[in-house]
Amino acid sequence: MTLSASLIKSTVVAALGGLLFGFDTAVIAGTTAGLTHTYHLSPRGLGTTVAIALVGTIIGAMTAGIPGDRFGRRDSLRGMAILYLVSALGCAFAWNWYSLVAFRFIGGLGVGGSSVLGPMYIAEIAPAKWRGRLVGFFQFNVVAGILLAYLSNYLIGLASLGSEDWRWMLGVSSIPAALFFLMLFFIPRSPRWLAQKSRIAEARSVLYLIGEENVESELQDIVASIDVEHGHAEEPLFQSKYRFPIFLAVSIAAFNQLSGINAILYYLNDIFARAGFSAVSGELQAVVIGATNMLFTVVAMSIIDRVGRKKLLLVGAVGMTICLAAVASIFFAGTHEHLLVWLLVGYIACFAFSQGAVIWVFISEVFPTRVRAKGQSLGTLTHWLVNAIMSWTFPVIAAKSRGAPFVFFSAMMALMFFVVLASYPETKGLSLEEMQRKLEIA
Repeated sequence: MTLSASLIKSTVVAALGGLLFGFDTAVIAGTTAGLTHTYHLSPRGLGTTVAIALVGTIIGAMTAGIPGDRFGRRDSLRGMAILYLVSALGCAFAWNWYSLVAFRFIGGLGVGGSSVLGPMYIAEIAPAKWRGRLVGFFQFNVVAGILLAYLSNYLIGLASLGSEDWRWMLGVSSIPAALFFLMLFFIPRSPRWLAQKSRIAEARSVLYLIGEENVESELQDIVASIDVEHGHAEEPLFQSKYRFPIFLAVSIAAFNQLSGINAILYYLNDIFARAGFSAVSGELQAVVIGATNMLFTVVAMSIIDRVGRKKLLLVGAVGMTICLAAVASIFFAGTHEHLLVWLLVGYIACFAFSQGAVIWVFISEVFPTRVRAKGQSLGTLTHWLVNAIMSWTFPVIAAKSRGAPFVFFSAMMALMFFVVLASYPETKGLSLEEMQRKLEIA
């Protein structure tokens, strides 16, 4: 099967939510000093400013499955685009700290919702042999957004716009947010959501549109897996038959953040400042790390459907364990700080090659269609809940011991290696319905 123009367009548009997700995740790194100066923030106040968006993200992830099931994945993404737009403009024109916090919370709702709905939409329109790469394109856009945020921060910093240049840094994402909203009017609904709603004729037409080779066979398999004819399209997630998919989604999401990735990205400039780098130099180092993230995400996307998800996770866990342990040793010893950039580059490369490329693909694969929105919400909720805990506590703990957080992150990646080795199935090359049968979900 070749990729149709409609399938490519739909994937690219849905993945724009990932670009905004990544931008919002990383842009805060360049604003921490300016926000601290403008609002006289303590370490705890800075942690609150950063992490309040994650509170919104948790709520967005927890509730996104509701509109996703009711109104469809595509139409719900339009709502996320509006939240992104309001947040960017609101942060740019924030009149005090409380308004800034409120608009960052709204942006968090958009991030949480799109991180559920974007990968789910792409997984449901993608053929099995392309699904890893197509859903992986969402992650590619996430890291592209991270790189774009670091580059944007660097360029704005060079422009010498004053102590409130953070307003420009936070506000510039309103442009891609508006573009995302408009482009969502030009892609089809998910055929699996349409089948779930018994709109079989529409589902068939979408399968033709995206270039499915065996439309009737695929449609019959989708309908059978959803059990539309028996009235079981709506079903609770927390049942014994779903305990293994729940374990897989929750564990991979938790380990993703126990690696320290988002805490490190949020506070990257502070980490470099503690190691003696200047503000502009720190911004430039961040661009290098963002570029590394993108490069190794592309490498992982090119092989994920051949090598498989499990092998990537195992290789990445070993690399991250070593790099994080080395970063911790540098901070404890107080020497060789010049190696810090290269160790963080190595860590980011290992993360992007494994966890970064796999998480959204894997969570979207392990649940059957009738509970996929709920399962995707649960996995994404776990991701953002652990993210919030890590990001809220990181500046407080790092202020007392710079190396302590990295010891913890390294230990968690060592644990992840053994959990993945012992219990994770390989999902490459299987249709979503075949995956359902493999996990023995009735």
